[in-house]
Amino acid sequence: MRICVILEGCYPYVTGGVSTWIHQYMKAMPQHEFVIWAIGADAEQKGKFKYELPDNVVEVREISLDEALRMPFVKGKYKFSEEELTSLRDCVNCQKPDWELLFRMYHDRKISPIAFLMSEEFLEILTGICWEEYPYTSFSDLFHTIRSMLLPLLYVIQSEVPKADLYHSIATGYAGMLARLGSYVNHVPYVITEHGIYTREREEEIIRAKWVVPAFKRFWVRFFYMLSNGAYERATMITSLFDKAREMQIEMGCRPEKCRYITNGIHYERFCDIPLKKDNGYVDIGAVLRIAPIKDVKTMLYAFAELKERVSNARLYVCGPEDDEDYAQECYVLKEQLGLTDEEVFFTGPVNVLEYMEKFDFTLLTSISEGQPLAVLESFAAGRPCVVTDVGCCKQLIGGMSGDTLGPAGYCVPPMYKEALADAMESLCVHPEERFMMGRTAKQRVEKYFRHEDMIRNYEQLYDEVIEKWQESDSV
Repeated sequence: MRICVILEGCYPYVTGGVSTWIHQYMKAMPQHEFVIWAIGADAEQKGKFKYELPDNVVEVREISLDEALRMPFVKGKYKFSEEELTSLRDCVNCQKPDWELLFRMYHDRKISPIAFLMSEEFLEILTGICWEEYPYTSFSDLFHTIRSMLLPLLYVIQSEVPKADLYHSIATGYAGMLARLGSYVNHVPYVITEHGIYTREREEEIIRAKWVVPAFKRFWVRFFYMLSNGAYERATMITSLFDKAREMQIEMGCRPEKCRYITNGIHYERFCDIPLKKDNGYVDIGAVLRIAPIKDVKTMLYAFAELKERVSNARLYVCGPEDDEDYAQECYVLKEQLGLTDEEVFFTGPVNVLEYMEKFDFTLLTSISEGQPLAVLESFAAGRPCVVTDVGCCKQLIGGMSGDTLGPAGYCVPPMYKEALADAMESLCVHPEERFMMGRTAKQRVEKYFRHEDMIRNYEQLYDEVIEKWQESDSV
């Protein structure tokens, strides 16, 4: 089978997390051919892959959202029908547009997005929105905000669609819309897998974002909800990583019978024989992550500085690439401001996790958003307990999912709560017996519930089921 995997802002340009997952996923299915349809923000990223692509990747298609800004202006006025205007009005208002009609307009007939965004009809729709929702806000701000939402979307819809037997989007958003477009063009099914709930993650980012005019934050959130609902609507199957995420998808409009969760899995055998660290007079804490705001390395540093007041022999290793150079620099400055030395906190850059895991007594993850982090599962497989924040599936990883009675595998604390983080780290530092017991539980949990081969088998069964459902519905 030829499967097109659609990715946004990750593989093959960024390492870790979802990128690691999809790379291992494709390698584990040599019987299938894969097409990578990758969406990036910057055209300069094109071709700059961080991975050597598996042999069964037969094609790569790249889309850069910033190229939408370079679309040429097309002279001539297009006469929109009433049906087309209704769908465009719904799209501008972030409601429920007729996506198939928009596909016919902007993909099949290649109508220029600029023809609408520079039209009298667009200005008329904006004027109505301004009067109804933003009577005291600058019209020019509204114009540029909504134009910046719609231009990349309409540009993406115009993309040439690669051939595939099935489209598998690893998010909703723009990727989800491309999956629906691929299904529309080639009349085949599509599925969606969310590692985190895309819309909720974008909502959290927008709330914190400084680049969004405060008055329009609610509108941006509506935009991403519109994209997710459009992707959910025609998907044959929608998967998540744990039961709470599935419940969120249903709350957001997914039909329950289309939703299921398939847990992540790791190669247990790669980690299970890593020996426990020998006593060297220090308690060494590992944090394997990308240095980015969503990982909240700053709260980690604040909490570790507080821990050092209580446990003088603790050391912290922050292992991973600089995903955000500006944020990474802020973390380095904060480390100095907190009086943490290079002998106490190590920023190692990318590492071989198998080698570095031998250095750790336990691990730490302080994210403000996660799905079901592979870093925690790898720590568990090596017998290292973990201190995590209560985001995504982390609480269930520590305490066990439904039917799991093994016991705790570490501590789970509220996100951005440095005192609770310091308390949890202190407990694992000063109680080696507890650390050992939790580490043993962690290893048992991964061995029983989170093996890579089980995950792959579940997705292979999902593909078979999706194809069967599609054929049944197509024959009706």
